[in-house]
Amino acid sequence: LHMGKTMKEDLTVVVRYIKQLYPPEFNVFGTYAELYHNYFASQAKKNAESHLEDKDVYLLLSWVHNIYPKDMRKDHVLAEELEKVKLGSLLPSSLSKELEKKYLDSEEATIKNSLSKCLDKEIQRWKEDEEPEKLNGHFQSELLAIFVIQSVYSGQKRAKEISVAVGEELSHRLSKELPAFLKSYKDAFEDFKEKSKKHRYYKPILIANINNCWNFRDYAEKNMAEMDDDKAAILSTLGDIENSGFEVLLQQLFAQLKPIYKKFTENKWDSSNEIMNEIIKTTSKHISDFRTLKDPFYHAIVDKVHARLVKEYIVRLLKRKVSLKTPAQQQNLAQHISKNAADLEAFCTSNGSQATWLNSALPKLAEIIRLQDLGAIKIEVATLATTYPDIRKRHLEAFLYIKANLSRGELKSILGYLADSTASTPPGAPLFSNINVS
Repeated sequence: LHMGKTMKEDLTVVVRYIKQLYPPEFNVFGTYAELYHNYFASQAKKNAESHLEDKDVYLLLSWVHNIYPKDMRKDHVLAEELEKVKLGSLLPSSLSKELEKKYLDSEEATIKNSLSKCLDKEIQRWKEDEEPEKLNGHFQSELLAIFVIQSVYSGQKRAKEISVAVGEELSHRLSKELPAFLKSYKDAFEDFKEKSKKHRYYKPILIANINNCWNFRDYAEKNMAEMDDDKAAILSTLGDIENSGFEVLLQQLFAQLKPIYKKFTENKWDSSNEIMNEIIKTTSKHISDFRTLKDPFYHAIVDKVHARLVKEYIVRLLKRKVSLKTPAQQQNLAQHISKNAADLEAFCTSNGSQATWLNSALPKLAEIIRLQDLGAIKIEVATLATTYPDIRKRHLEAFLYIKANLSRGELKSILGYLADSTASTPPGAPLFSNINVS
């Protein structure tokens, strides 16, 4: 710093006061500049060849790539004169590359080590079984994500301040660190999930970890290229952590709902309104716990609940437990299903479900039961298959068991409207493909 300041001040004096006292051919400024530069470069080389601490390596590289060529040589008083003098770099290229490698190796190792320690501390916090903090009503353990992202970001920023090339090289190296860290985080999360079920704050800790994923997800979306393989790996790992957490949070609810759904067929759908009310009441208790999830995750888990509620209802309709021979009986069942569908939709929507694609499944099935005209039934089946292209003949055949007044020929004619059961499931949200028909 002293040499840099002295060189800058002295050369400014040469430009302003001394240069004009000599004839141009003496090239006074060039002589001074070269002498100062050569001395500065010899000292820089001497330092570079001695044992340097990491912070000194960083400072020396900053001088070579940034401070000396930009702050000093581009100084508004000196720039024009220095352009005429070809001074070169403070360090020979080979020595500069050696220092860069040393810096990059050290920075990479330091960041890797600090991420590992940060994860160890986080795991220790889980083991202490204390309720996570809440921020805006959401459980969170945001220090982990903030520390990890800041460590990576700060490392990249420091490296870019040396030079663009050094910054790009460190970014390239660190691009592998975040996916590797998240893989370790996922493994630790799975371990906690399996071994700590009896912890008092088991679910709040799971929810805090799901919420943690949001900051990582947001960082990857905003700072990584769309086609980047590392971005894909990061988002995939985060998806695994989120879904793994959702699975545990939903386990108890789905276990409680199973016997309630069985009542539909056991009661021949006669008390379906009371059963649906029981389903909604049971689900409602669990949904209140989910509100400690951040909004995107809350909506995601409510969508999963919505899909499960509709799917389980369809499963009961396909059980071949009810066979109705008269149009009046079918009309009555269709009304029950329509009412249940409306209640289910109203409940899920009021709780924030965005899975609107599910809303027409049960009304369409109710309509098929209600209709008696063969042509009208075929049109409704075709519409159902367009909306839910993963429905197969085996599903429809099991469902049409309800309509006992259809002849074999009519049944065959209706089934002809569907793709063969061996056809692959089209892309998109599956509904029927998750339903096995016994």
